[in-house]
Order: sequence, then C-alpha cells, then structure tokens
Amino acid sequence: MALLTDPRTDTASATHSPTVVAGQIVRRLRHSEHWQQDIDEILESFARAFAGHRTVLFRLRDVPGQGFAQSISAYWVDPRIDEIAAPPTTINQAIVDSDPLLGRLAEEGRQGKIFVGRTRDLSGYLRADFERQHIKSFLSVAISAHGHLWGTLAVNDCINERNWTDDEIAALEIIASALGDAIERSLAEHHVSEVIRRTMLQASLDAILVVDETGSIIEFNPAAEKMFGWSREDILGKDMLDTVIPTYYRKGYSNGAEYMAGRGSPMIGHRLETVTQNSTGEIIPIELTANEMRLADRRLFLGSIRDLREKHRAEEEINRQREKLHQNEKMAAMGSLLAGVSHELNNPLAVVVAQSTLLHEFAPDPQTKLRAEKVRAAAERCGRIVKSFLGMVRLHPTMRSETDLNHVVRAALEVTAYGARSTGISIDTDFAAERLMVMADADHLTQVVANFLVNSQHALASVSGERLIKVRTYRNADGSSGFSVEDSGHGIADNVRHRIFESYFTTKPIGVGTGIGLSISKSIVDRHGGRIWFEAVEPRGARFNVELPPMNDRRESATEAAPKSNGLRHALIIDDEPDVAGSLSDILELMGVKARVVSNWTSAAASLGKQPVDIVFSDLRMPDRSGITIFRDIVAEHPDMAERFVLVTGDLIGAKAEIEQLPRNLKPHILEKPFSTFDVRSALSAVSERVAGED
Repeated sequence: MALLTDPRTDTASATHSPTVVAGQIVRRLRHSEHWQQDIDEILESFARAFAGHRTVLFRLRDVPGQGFAQSISAYWVDPRIDEIAAPPTTINQAIVDSDPLLGRLAEEGRQGKIFVGRTRDLSGYLRADFERQHIKSFLSVAISAHGHLWGTLAVNDCINERNWTDDEIAALEIIASALGDAIERSLAEHHVSEVIRRTMLQASLDAILVVDETGSIIEFNPAAEKMFGWSREDILGKDMLDTVIPTYYRKGYSNGAEYMAGRGSPMIGHRLETVTQNSTGEIIPIELTANEMRLADRRLFLGSIRDLREKHRAEEEINRQREKLHQNEKMAAMGSLLAGVSHELNNPLAVVVAQSTLLHEFAPDPQTKLRAEKVRAAAERCGRIVKSFLGMVRLHPTMRSETDLNHVVRAALEVTAYGARSTGISIDTDFAAERLMVMADADHLTQVVANFLVNSQHALASVSGERLIKVRTYRNADGSSGFSVEDSGHGIADNVRHRIFESYFTTKPIGVGTGIGLSISKSIVDRHGGRIWFEAVEPRGARFNVELPPMNDRRESATEAAPKSNGLRHALIIDDEPDVAGSLSDILELMGVKARVVSNWTSAAASLGKQPVDIVFSDLRMPDRSGITIFRDIVAEHPDMAERFVLVTGDLIGAKAEIEQLPRNLKPHILEKPFSTFDVRSALSAVSERVAGED
C-alpha cells in the first residue's frame, strides 16, 4: 500500500487557517435557513483547514428503554483513508455503562469539556474502537442547544499522532457554538415537524415499521402493536426477519433489511399484497407499501402495513351474499317456470285421474277395475310430485298428517330399488319394530329419503369392492323419530362439508347432479321442525341423518269420511280445456249433480242465464280471463254465489297470493288438479256446509 501523505504538507488543502475557516463557517451558518443542507460542505472545509482526515457530527438521542445513544448525524472522510478506516461507531447507553472511561467522558461531555488526545493514551472499548477506525489523534467539542447537550463535533487525524493547537481548539469551539445557534434557530420548525411526524405516527390506522440497514426494528407504532401483538419496548432492536416475516419466507436472507431490498422482485417503492406473521404465529394478509430513506450514512426502510383481514372477510361476505342472491333469483325463476309447467301438466293428469276413476266405477270385471285403480293411483302420485316440488321451490308450508316414517322410507326404497339392483349395490335395512308416527307430509319426506338414496348410489358408482347402502329408522328416548342413509363411498372432503346444503352446490361430475337435492331436503326438514346433518363414516363413507319432533296429541289428519252433496243439483263448469271440463262433469254426474260447461266466458248474465246454478267450478288460469276475475263478476251481480264458487287450479301455491287479496268474507273454495272423486265430493260438501250455515 502506498504511503499516505500528511494533509498539512498539501498546500491545496490548507489554503486557509482554522480561525479564518471558522469565521467563514460562522457567517455561512448565520445566513443559512437549513444548516442540515450545508453540513457536508462545512465538515469538509474545516477538516481540510485542520489538516484532518475525518470530521463527524454526533447526535445524542434518548432511546426509550435504552437511555442515551450517540448516533451519527453527518460525517466527512478523506478519500485517501476511506479504504483503511472503518466508519464511525454508534454507541448506546449499554456500552457506556459497561466501560468506565466512556462513563467518565459522557459526564464530562455534559459539562461541556473538550475531549482531546491520542489513541494510544486511551484504554478499554474506546481504544479498540478508535484503532479499528484508524484514528491516531482526536479532538471533539460539545454542541449545546437551548441549554442542553445536543451532540459533539469531532475532527480526527488518521495518519499521524499530533498535539492540537490552541488555535485549532478555539476554532472548533467557535464552529460548535455557531452550529448550536443554527440548531436552536431550526429547532422551532423542527419541533413542529417532529410533533406532526410523531402525531401522524401515533394516530396512523396502518401499522408502521422502520428498519435500519441491519434489519433491526427502530420504530413500531401503536397500530403495529395492535396488529402484531408485540409491545414497542419488546420488539425494538429485534430483527424484522425473526419477528414479522413468516418462517417460510426467511430462507436465503441474512436479515430483514436484505429481505426488504428483495432479490429479483424488490419491495421498495411498490404497493403490494403479501402476508406477515404476528406474535402468535398467525399468518395475516396485508397490503405493504415500502420505501427507503437515507439519514446521513444510514439506510432505513419504512413499511406502511394495512391489515387486509377485515377487507377479505367483507369481500367473502359480499361474494356469499351475491351468490345467495343469484341462487334466490334462480329459485324464483324456477318457481315461476314450474307454476306454468304444473298448470300444463296437471290438466292432462286431471283427465287421467278422472277418467280412470270413471273407468273403475263402470268397469264390467274385477281385472279392469284393478287396472283402472292402478292408473288412477299412478296419476295421483304424479300430481302429488308436481305439487310437492313446486311447494319446495316456493317454500310452501307442507300439508301434514299422521305419517309412519317406516312407510315413508319403504316407499322411497321402492322408487330407487331398480337403480341400486342394476348397478350391483346392496341395501341393508334396519327398521324400527314399532310404528314411528310423526306429523309430516309423506310425499315430501319420501323425496328426502329418495334423494339420500340416489346420492348414495352416485357416490358408489366409482367404488370398487363392496358397495353397500345402510338404511335405518329409529325412535329416540325423547320421543323424536329419525332415519339415516349411509353409504360406503369415498365420503365428502373436509373443505366442502360446510357447503353441501347450499343451493346448486354439488361435488358430482357435470351432468350427474344439479346441486339442489340436499338444499331442498334441508328446506323440507326445516319446515317440519326437524334437523338434518351429515356425518363422516370410518374408514370411509357418508351418513345423512334426519330427526323429526314427537307428534303432539292434537291430531291434524284429515277425515276420510265421504261427504254428501247436500242438495246441490246444478253445476256450472267454466274451463277452456274441454277434456278437464268433461272429466269433472262426468264425476259430478256420478254424484247426482248435473253440469253445464262454458268454455268461453263473456259475462255473468250470459253464462248463468235463467238456468238454475247451485255451484260454479271455474279454472283459475285461462287465456282470456282468470278465475278470480270471473269470481268478481259473478259476485258483483249475485252476492249469494260467493259461497258457491270453486276455483280449480293446478298451481295452488301461485293462486294463494291472488286469493289472499280478496276480502275475508269473499274467498272461493279451492279444488286442486289432478282431482279425484274424493276431492270433488269434499268440495261439494264444503260448499253445502257453508250454504247451510248461512241459512
């Protein structure tokens, strides 16, 4: 290494004496509005005048929980010794307390004493530190502002041991005094700025962290304490990498500063979404805005962190509500569609039921009667299924009666048995020995059981080995009754179990499931006051359970006694479907009621005429005019016919909204399609009883 020259022999660097340079610096500081902007040039100019190799402006700061620390506010170093000398050292209170010399010098500094000498005359920590910095001789003077020790101004000779002259000491004291005055002038503005900064830091709703070039956390605001769970005192000085960075992100980084600077995709100067870790190890989604700051020779990183947990929860809730609204819209659309479909389907079903009933009545032999009865029973079941499904979609209250759960489950098994047999699936049943009577809609519950059985068959379709479905009915000690359907399939994944009862959610392949079966099943069970749930089966499989409350003593079942017509002899049928009207007319003829059919309604006067009419049957949905309108027209001219009017409809649920708008004393009777002889006889009986009551 080339021998360094002594700056005192370099005429280019010593053109002015220390006293002259001190005067120039004083004048410059007096006219300077921001001494911090000039400090680098000031340090260089008086270093050259003093023939020194380094000048340092130290600042004393009070670090909470750590006492005073000497930090570096600014410094200048001669380029010729930059390679051999280490940078100045930050000294905290712990180091001062551990070294007697440092403790004495700290006290003398507060008294304003000059610190001057040679490194070889020192001992302890300070001598080792100065030797590391290649300091041979040193001179430092305290800087005071507003009567308090603000810091020190130092000049070092890094090549020669020397005795500093009185002129040099006096010049340094003059410069230190001028700096103190400049600091005092700026402290007012600085104080305001500091108060604003501190207030913003404390009041910020976002967590704010400041990390130095070693990765140590040097600022941690209250919002950060709340988010991360560490107190400011506990986390200051700790490495960011070991605290707030998730474990799986730490690999390959030596400290938090290196992590902030990044590799390949730096965080500095960007706003990005990532994750952090709190004191309990919980991973938190965040929005991070990171910036780099330079303070003298220090490199600091500031991170503004926004907790995204509430935002994500809100977004998830919005998505859930949006999906729920979408499902409700689809269900409403399906309900409207089914209303029309049920009307169109129930008309031919009404004809089938009526004609099969008539065929049964007039069949010449027992075999024909039996076949007619089977046709009628099948058609009535089709009608019940349409009504049941429409009721479930529109959440119509179920029509409950005393029902044996054993019969319900057996009926569902009969419907689904062929699918199980044709795919090699075994069904093991375990029925309760006693009757399990509940107040329920048998058709609705049958659909629930059938849905479970079909789902189990689908679950077993791709299973090799034994394929088994277990069906069980039981009664609990509290009187409630229930049933379960269990299969040996692959079961349901943990992450989707909470969604299995949602509308249109399905785990089945496209084309196999619609996603409404379990949703409808749940709505049925809920309307019955029961509960439905899923259980995992070990080692694999799924079990669906339904339990219904005990039946009350009050009986809600309908009587099967056949009512009488009680003198009703003449009926008017208003229907645009000739087959439906004809079938109803034939049934009325069996009961001794002569019927007249009107397919096109014009007016009450034209349709009723002078012929006697004891009861009116009108279809609800017709192209030209609805049954409600016809009812109003007839009642307007013949108020006594209000109790003798029967609305015939294949969509009772949709009709109820229109009927509810009528006055309480002007509500017609209802006859649902497809209707049987019992249904027609019940309508005649209801009209007769109301007419008799008025008489």
